[in-house]
Amino acid sequence: MTSTQNQNLASILTNSAAATPTKTAVIAGDTELDYATLDTLSRMFAGALRDLGVQPGEHVALVLPNVPQFTVAYFGCHYAGNPVVPLNVMLTAEELAYHLTDSEAVAVVVWDSFRPVVEAAAAGIPTVRHILSPDIARTGRPLAETHPTTEDDTAVVLYTSGTTGRAKGAELTHANLLANAAVPQKLVGLGCDTVALVALPLFHAFGMTVMHNAVLAVGGTIVLQPRFTPGGAAELIERHRVTFFGGVPTMYLALLHDSADHNLETLTWCVSGGAPMPATVMAEFEARFGVTLLEGYGLSETSPVVSFTVPDRPRTPGSIGYPVPGVDMALIDGEICVRGDNVMKGYWRNPAATAEAIVDGWFHTGDIGEVDEHGAYRIVDRKKDLIIRGGYNVYPREIEEVLHRHPAIAQAAVVGVPDARYGEDVKAVITLRPDTTLTAAELLAWCGDKLAAYKRPRQVEIRDSLPLGPTGKVLKQALKAA
Repeated sequence: MTSTQNQNLASILTNSAAATPTKTAVIAGDTELDYATLDTLSRMFAGALRDLGVQPGEHVALVLPNVPQFTVAYFGCHYAGNPVVPLNVMLTAEELAYHLTDSEAVAVVVWDSFRPVVEAAAAGIPTVRHILSPDIARTGRPLAETHPTTEDDTAVVLYTSGTTGRAKGAELTHANLLANAAVPQKLVGLGCDTVALVALPLFHAFGMTVMHNAVLAVGGTIVLQPRFTPGGAAELIERHRVTFFGGVPTMYLALLHDSADHNLETLTWCVSGGAPMPATVMAEFEARFGVTLLEGYGLSETSPVVSFTVPDRPRTPGSIGYPVPGVDMALIDGEICVRGDNVMKGYWRNPAATAEAIVDGWFHTGDIGEVDEHGAYRIVDRKKDLIIRGGYNVYPREIEEVLHRHPAIAQAAVVGVPDARYGEDVKAVITLRPDTTLTAAELLAWCGDKLAAYKRPRQVEIRDSLPLGPTGKVLKQALKAA
C-alpha cells in the first residue's frame, strides 16, 4: 500500500457538508443537525483538542453512547489527526483501565453518566492527561485545515471482544475505513435519500462503518437510538420513514415479536451481521415485512465487512455471501482467510499477535468455512467454539440451525461442557417463544431424527433469556461458565 497524502476519514464529512450543507445529517430525539452544523462542530472539537495541547497522532478514547456528540468527536479527532479509540460504554472501571493503558490514550471523551467509572479507571494512568466532556466542541476555534494523514496512518484502534483472553487493539487505517464505507453504497445503492436507523452501538465496527460512515458518506440521514428496544426501533422507523436498518439476529427476532402494532413499510434494505442469522428468522422477517434482508460477515480486524449476500446472485439460507469489492477470501486448511483493502495493518503494540494473525498477506479469521458451487461462503463454526465429543468434531452452529427450526424455540445456543467419558459433551441453552411450552425431554426426542447421535444435545437448559454482549451476540463463555 502506498502512502498517499491527504487520505483522511474526515473527508466523509467534508465532502457531504460541501455537497449538501443544509441536509439533515443526524437525528437524535428532538435534535437535528444538518451537515454544515455537524462539520463546524467537528472542526471546533478538533480546535479544542489543539488548544489543550493534544498532538496529532496521540490517541483519544471515546466513551459515548449513540448520541450526536459521538459523531462530532469522531470526525473532530480525524480533523485533528488523532486516532480514535471507541470503547464500550458498559465496560467496568477495571476493564476501562486496561484499554486506556494499552491504547496509551491521552484524552478520554466521556458522557456525563459514565464519568465516575472513567475517572476511577483513569486514576493512576500517567498517559491520560484529559477527561473531557463532548461539549468542548462548543469552546474550540474551528480547525480550517484537516491534519494531513497518509492512507497508512491509523484512524481507529478498535478493540476485539477479548473472549479468548485480553482484548487486542486492531489498527484500522484511513484507507481501510474509507474503502469499507464505500461497500454498502455499491451493494444496495445507498444515496442522499437514505434514512438509516442506527441502533447498533457506534463503538462497534458494524455500527461505525456500515450504519454511520457509509450513510454519512453518501449524504444520507442517520437516526440514532441510544439503546435498542424493539418497540422504540419500530416507532423511530415509522416516525422518520427509515429506509435502511442494520442489526444482529437478536434484534430481528425482537422486532418480529414486538412490533405488531407498527408499520415498517418504508424499509427498503435490512442487513444483518455480528452473529449467524437463523434461516427461519430471516425467512419470517422477509415474509412479514416485505423487505430484503442481506446477511454479511466481518470482524473488527477487517473494518469490518468481508462478505455479503447480494440481490442479484444466488442466496441460500445460512450463507454469508460473496467477497465484497476490494476483498479476497480463501479457505486455507478449512479456515476462512481474508486479504484486501479492509484488513488492519496490525494489532497495536502486539507484533507477535499480528504475525500469528496475518500470514503471507492473509488474515486468518479463526472461522471454519466452506464455499458452494456459486462461490458463496458459509461459516461452519468458530475454531474456538468447536466441540470435540469422543473424537468427533461437533459444530455448534449446525445444531443451532436445527434447534431454531423448532416452532417453540426463540433463541438457541450450543456449547461444549466437560464430560468424564467423552471429554466434551453437547449442551443446548434455549429460550421459548411467547405462549409456547417445551420440555427438555421433548426437545431431545425431537432432535432424534434430525441430528446424528454424536451431535445431539445431551443436556438442555431452558432460560428466560440468554446472556448477550453489547451488539446482541450470545456470550457463549458465560454459558460455559454457568
